[in-house]
Formats: sequence, C-alpha cells, structure tokens
Amino acid sequence: MTTARTAERRLLLLTCTRWLPTGLVFGLTVLLPLQRGLSLADVGAMVATQGFVVLALELPSGGLADAVGRRPVLLLAGVLGVASTLVLVLAQQAWVFVVALALQGVYRALDSGPLEAWFVDTALADDPSTPVERALSRAGTVLGAAIAVGALVSAGLVAWHPVAGSSALLLPFGAALAGMLVHLVLTAVLVTEAPHRERARGAALLASTRQAPRLVVDGVRLLRADRVLRCVVLVEVFWGVGMIGFETLMPARLAEQLGGVERAAVVLGPAAAGAWGLYAVGAGAAGLVGRRLGVAWTAVGARLACGLLVVVMGLATGPVGLVVAYLAAYTLHGANNPVHATLLHRRASAGNRATVLSINSMVSGGCYSLGVLVLGPLAAATSTGVATVVAGAFSALGAALYLPAVRTEQR
Repeated sequence: MTTARTAERRLLLLTCTRWLPTGLVFGLTVLLPLQRGLSLADVGAMVATQGFVVLALELPSGGLADAVGRRPVLLLAGVLGVASTLVLVLAQQAWVFVVALALQGVYRALDSGPLEAWFVDTALADDPSTPVERALSRAGTVLGAAIAVGALVSAGLVAWHPVAGSSALLLPFGAALAGMLVHLVLTAVLVTEAPHRERARGAALLASTRQAPRLVVDGVRLLRADRVLRCVVLVEVFWGVGMIGFETLMPARLAEQLGGVERAAVVLGPAAAGAWGLYAVGAGAAGLVGRRLGVAWTAVGARLACGLLVVVMGLATGPVGLVVAYLAAYTLHGANNPVHATLLHRRASAGNRATVLSINSMVSGGCYSLGVLVLGPLAAATSTGVATVVAGAFSALGAALYLPAVRTEQR
C-alpha cells in the first residue's frame, strides 16, 4: 500500500512534470495564431471552443475517473495532450487551430482533478488524519515554480532562435512535447491504485464505465443539497471571467504596447516566470495564513485582491506597469488556489471527489468561454485595457460567495 508520504512525493513530482511543459508554451498559444495571421477575435473564438469542450466533458470525465479509476483517465489525458500540441504546431488555417484547441479541451477535461483526487484518496486511506491541505499547498508551490522555470526557458529559446527562416515560437513547443512524453511515462509508473481498480478489464471495465452517469448525477445532487459547496463552486463563475484578463488579454495587450508578437514573447517569458514564481510563493504562504486566519477568510482576501489587481492591469498605460500588476495578481492567484481546493475537498468524499473537482473546473471553464466571446469583441471595439478592467471588476465580486464557508468554518 502506498503511504501518505510516498503519495505526496509522487504528487509533487507529477505536478512538476505536468506543468513544466505548460510553462514552456505559456502565452504562446495566443501569440502563435496571431503571428500566423489570425485576429484577436479569431483567437477568442478558438479559446471559447476549447472551453465549451471542457464544459461538455468535465462532468462525464470526473464521473469516469471516479468509476474506472484515476490512472487510466490520466493516461488517456496525457496521450491527447501530446496530440493536441502537435496539431497546434502544424496549424496554419483557423479551423485547424480550432481542432487543436478542441483536442486540448478534451485533454484538460480528462486531466482536471484525477491526480489530486488520487493523492487525497491514497493519503487518507493510509492515514485519515493526514492534513491534505498542506500537501495541496506544496503542490501549488511546485506548480508555480514549474511554470516559472518553463516560461524562463521558453524566453531563452525564443531569444536564441537557432533555426533561421522558421518562427522563433516553435522551439518552445518542441521542448514542451518532449516534456509531455516524460510526464506520460512517469504517470504510468507512479500512479498506482487499489487492486480492484487495477483488475478492471473487459466486462468489468465496461460495467464501471456505466457507473459514470450515475456518479455525475450524484455529484450534481450533492451540489444542490450542499449550500456551502454550491457557493464555493459558484465563485468560479466570476473567476472564470477574471482569468481572461491575464491568460488571453495580457499577451495581446503586451504585444500592442511593445509593437510586435516576438518582442512580446521575449518579455512574456521572464514575466511569466516571475509571475509563476510568485504564484508558488503565494501558494506556500496560503498554508501559513490559512492556519492563522482560517482557510475560508484567506480565500476571500486572496480572490478579492486578485480581481482588483486585474483591474490595475487594465489601467496600466505602459509595459512596466502592466507587468508589475501582472506579477502581483499571480501572487494572489497562487494564494487562492490551494485554499479554494481545500474548501472543495472538505465537502467531498472518496466516492465523488473527482466529480466535485470536475464540476468546479467545468463552471470555471464554461464561464471563461462565455466571457471571452464577450470580452474579445469588447477589446476589438474599445481596447484591451477596457476589457481587462471589466474582467477584473467582475472577478472581484465573486469573493462574497466564500462567506457561507467562512461561517461554517467559524462554527
């Protein structure tokens, strides 16, 4: 049986290998289609397509992970992640980019939650008193550090640009593909499950798959019955829109201010590295602050401050101000994620944990997709600054939905 300590070490390693490739292409998924002639509205439609795919598949994928096990779902996700990146690199026309982002949506839906659910279940099975929030906070720190290192390496690769005549953005994508393959192999080796899951083959696997719809329905019923959980999940309605400010609008805004996509890519790498490094600091600090102020109050403060900093990003008139606000926003983003996840885990059980995480991710991704369909045209009609201010202000409102969790924690 895997011990809680071993499960935590595996969680941290797999978190690193999962997010390092993301750091290598962070922001480049927006800049590459812009470089190949697509408009910001086109990119917004692409991103929305990915989000709607995630919206459609989050609950089924979470139910599938609860039914057949975390390991097979993680392996399928890894294969699709490699495939989607290959299609993205080869894309020239808008419809091919849409296909790539749709595949990436399937990948994200499958990848969202099973690793974290595997860790929590494994750790609690070994020691029911294990403080999982500490490991989740450390995983958030590793996640931020991995993306930071990847983004810094990406900037160096773009600046190096050893292959004349090709886009400087392609080398980071190649490095990301190699990293994703390594992660896939490590997942196959390190994620182990209870014997009854490992023996699920043939008819048994089919029977388990048929349980997925029932588990999805159970998860939705839990959301309806549990007011605290419902409010925590609804925070993502606001945060899904807030993320548009620094995931989609920030690279485009930086390219506008610097006068070119490749210039923006060189600056975005160190900026993203710093941002995710501060994300790691914020995630680590959240565990300390949460023990003093309470997990729920920490979530309120971090989410409110982060939304206001996205507003500051929209008001910044030059690249320096934009990057400084971006760095500060990511610090609070990092502080919020582990405490938000802890509030979700407090309301879930081993039988529906992956489903609850998928519901949370589904709400976030769906609102992101709807928001980008509104904010993309708004940015085109006004400016990226106005659209960013709207995203941040709307995001800050969601902090109030943590208050039921605050009252429950105080009791």
